[in-house]
Amino acid sequence: MGEVVEVNMSPVTKKGREAETPSMTRSPLPDSVPKTPKSPFASRFMSTPLASPMKKAIISMQGYLEEVGHFTKLDPQDAWLPITESRNGNAYYSAFHTLCSGIGVQALVLPLAFKTLGWTWGITCLSLAFIWQMYTLWLLIQLHESDSGKRYSRYLRLSMEAFGEKLGKLLALFPTMYLSGGTCVTLIMIGGGTMKIFFQILCGEACKVCPLSTVEWYVVFTCCAVVLAQLPNLNSIVGVSLIGAVTAISYCTIIWVVSISKTRPMAVSYDPQPQDTKFNVGRLFNIFNALGIIAFAFRGHNLVLEIQGTMPSSAKHPSRVPMWKGVKYAYVIIAMCLFPIAIGGYWAYGNLIPNGGMLSALQRYHGDDTSKFLLGLTSLIVVINSLSSFQIYAMPVFDNLEARYTSNRNKPCPWWLRSGFRAFFGCLAFFIAVALPFLPSLAGLIGGIALPITLAYPCFMWMLIKKPQKYGGIWFLNWALGVMGVVLSGLVLSGAIWGIVTIGIEIHFFKP
Repeated sequence: MGEVVEVNMSPVTKKGREAETPSMTRSPLPDSVPKTPKSPFASRFMSTPLASPMKKAIISMQGYLEEVGHFTKLDPQDAWLPITESRNGNAYYSAFHTLCSGIGVQALVLPLAFKTLGWTWGITCLSLAFIWQMYTLWLLIQLHESDSGKRYSRYLRLSMEAFGEKLGKLLALFPTMYLSGGTCVTLIMIGGGTMKIFFQILCGEACKVCPLSTVEWYVVFTCCAVVLAQLPNLNSIVGVSLIGAVTAISYCTIIWVVSISKTRPMAVSYDPQPQDTKFNVGRLFNIFNALGIIAFAFRGHNLVLEIQGTMPSSAKHPSRVPMWKGVKYAYVIIAMCLFPIAIGGYWAYGNLIPNGGMLSALQRYHGDDTSKFLLGLTSLIVVINSLSSFQIYAMPVFDNLEARYTSNRNKPCPWWLRSGFRAFFGCLAFFIAVALPFLPSLAGLIGGIALPITLAYPCFMWMLIKKPQKYGGIWFLNWALGVMGVVLSGLVLSGAIWGIVTIGIEIHFFKP
């Protein structure tokens, strides 16, 4: 009864590199072998009695470090920047942001691709592009966290890690900034122009109120966008992204449902146009343009890493799990919007689809037999969606502006300067929208330059960072998709240049 059992708590030491295992890393030894203490601090106090509070604290701390500790390396500057200063995102946030950035007015021009490709090739190309971009999306989500624990919360930083600092900037800086800034300029044009249409529908023909000019409506839209842009970071606009997602789904659904429910215009045809009956250079470049329309419909890859950067991450709960979960549900909904509007729009209008896409077709062919309430509601929804999309696409620009300040001053941006940056960007986007009203006509040209961001670069970055087995299945798949993405980008560029040369664009400055 009085026997005392001595418990030997002296640590077992190992020779060689195993004894030098750094703290906060998992030991490579099997569970059956006694483990080397994780730190010198632990080895000094592990010989204390079993019930020692110090030992319990050390064990608790080791467990915590095992949970968070594959050394998630965070740049201290990230805590000051709008994309990464809040890291409480989840799968719902991922879905809302992805929906808001993944559905836009570019979906309304998808029937134009079917006009050139026809039923079979149109559906086939749209399906293949959807699968392709889903795969590259998965690659980016997996590449967000490296094996060393470093997180790449911006597309540009991942590109610099994969291709090198100079080449990475050269390949990714202009396309990502164009997709952000150029989209915001386009949203001002679309939002301001749709505001004007909404006012005309609401006021009616007998209205005696003096209407605003197009430029004045641009000012109204820009002011609303800048006020909404004062929300501090990417997580704070999750409600805005939810509204943007709902409105995008709504106007896409309304437009294709109304289009297929109304009587089709006379002389609707699905046969190739006369100039397309013979295989010539013009028809070839029209096909390239159609492929560009389909590829450019799947935008938003330049925001994937930024959205994932707003999530917490640990060894047991990596951010890629909730991110991919949210993206999967989001793209199911995106597919339910894009495929019906492409197929239904082409069925309703065939070769009569105007160059402005489904919104123009709805107003041209069904403006008289559709209720003013429905037309006005559609216009209002487009305006709200444009305001919401402006926020998420402008956030990388805000982040870049503040990053330059914080890196030079080594302190966070004060609130007044942050507000000034955002007002400055809004004014700059407004100026470009007014000065270059023909910019949307160059969308195919610039879209061809930005297309590798979605379809090619993720494949090459996976090869350079993950280094899969040479000549294996994954190796061949990524090389093939990467090369095809670059080739497709060149074809889209050539098609856009051909269209500009043969058809021409009406260049008029400061006359929107």
